[in-house]
Amino acid sequence: MFNSLDDLTRYNKENMDMAMRSLEVISKNMQALAVGAADYSKRSIEQGTVALEKMLGADSMETAMEVQSDYIKTAYESFIAESNRVSELYADVAKEVYRPFETYVGNMPTPPFAQASS
Repeated sequence: MFNSLDDLTRYNKENMDMAMRSLEVISKNMQALAVGAADYSKRSIEQGTVALEKMLGADSMETAMEVQSDYIKTAYESFIAESNRVSELYADVAKEVYRPFETYVGNMPTPPFAQASS
């Protein structure tokens, strides 16, 4: 597989470059996840505070229950939207992390003692 030390060096450099590109993708996207999580938490706390203030200022129990019901519905929808966003981001990260290795895996030599499939 390696005819000279230069071949081995080039092979190792290519592997290191692929790993570094994958780590850059992971780092960039982890930062995006952290920012998104912080924003979601901030919005969630703000929405909860507004709902609590409305509930405390309600004229009747029915109004308080309406406010609580609206808050729960909004919080649930917001949670589902955030979960979908995070899921999509993780799927994109997996695709991007693998991308540098696609050509490498496709060009791997066949092992010398590989059995032919029947």
